[in-house]
Amino acid sequence: MNKQHDLFDSIAIGDYTLPNRIVMAPMTRNRAGEGNVPSALNVTYYQQRASAGLIITEGSQISPQGVGYPSTPGIHSSEQVEGWKVVTTAVHDKGGHIFLQLWHVGRVSHPSLQPDGQLPVAPSAIKPAGDAVTYDGMQAFVKPHVLTSDELPGIVADYVNAARKAMLAGFDGVEIHSANGYLLDQFIRDGSNQRDDGYGGSIKNRSRLLREVVEAVCTAVGSNKVGVRISPENSFNDMHDSDAQNTFNTVTDMLNAFKLAYLHVLEGDMVNGNRVLDYAQIKFRFAGPYMANCGYDFDRATRAIKNGDVDLVSFGQLFISNPDLVERFKTGAELTVADQATFYGGDEKGYTDYPFL
Repeated sequence: MNKQHDLFDSIAIGDYTLPNRIVMAPMTRNRAGEGNVPSALNVTYYQQRASAGLIITEGSQISPQGVGYPSTPGIHSSEQVEGWKVVTTAVHDKGGHIFLQLWHVGRVSHPSLQPDGQLPVAPSAIKPAGDAVTYDGMQAFVKPHVLTSDELPGIVADYVNAARKAMLAGFDGVEIHSANGYLLDQFIRDGSNQRDDGYGGSIKNRSRLLREVVEAVCTAVGSNKVGVRISPENSFNDMHDSDAQNTFNTVTDMLNAFKLAYLHVLEGDMVNGNRVLDYAQIKFRFAGPYMANCGYDFDRATRAIKNGDVDLVSFGQLFISNPDLVERFKTGAELTVADQATFYGGDEKGYTDYPFL
């Protein structure tokens, strides 16, 4: 009979043994410094949360083209590498583990955020509903430039370059962001991909760019240092798929071949709270550690791990307002409620000034 686990049991991912199964989810906070370089404020923020079994950083763009929001960190310049080095050292000094999330937003950007005012890029010329967040306030999304098949190897190379730079910056691994309506997700789902070449049509073709990125990054840094995040039914950023269960079962089968450190799944729709898919089908298909996210609290996470439904749980808002979330879970202490007004941008208020026990 399999041993029942709980949130405080250790677990191996890749070459690492995490002290617990409580993961800090990647969360955009818009507080990077000039040149999208991590600052001293970011160092404090991550070090405060180093008791998590694993920290996954906020999305960090792999190239200037990957930018979609103001003041978000990157991982493509030497200055950014040096900024992140201070973060990883601070987390490691506290005994923590930290992966960097590799990010390209695709169509969810604006010319004012792009090099030389160029159009954002996407699999198809479909303008998403909604507005881009820019330095000049909210501005309507635009119809994106369609990436040609000749341009895609350059995108793959940018992911590889960013992953290598993450290793230079001292990260324990990288998470490839293929969720929440950003570039790789845009290719996978048929609501945003209407191509008729080798990267469109069938699920195999639509997931081809993700496969090429994963293969190249795993070759560059080792599959034991690579996780992937997916969000099969999240409608954020105007996303949908006509057969999400089949699409993401197939994607998971493809990813399973790479012996990844973990698969990180946003279960349900963070926009409306719906959860329709059978995530057990995805977990069953994936042989490695399965990390769940979206609306978990201590009780639900404990049950899910005890039942074997998940192996790790990532927490977002709870880690924003409770830097010592692990200790609070352990002792049953009251949790601090997050101030949503300070989620994006600003200074230490609502970022590094939340109380410890």
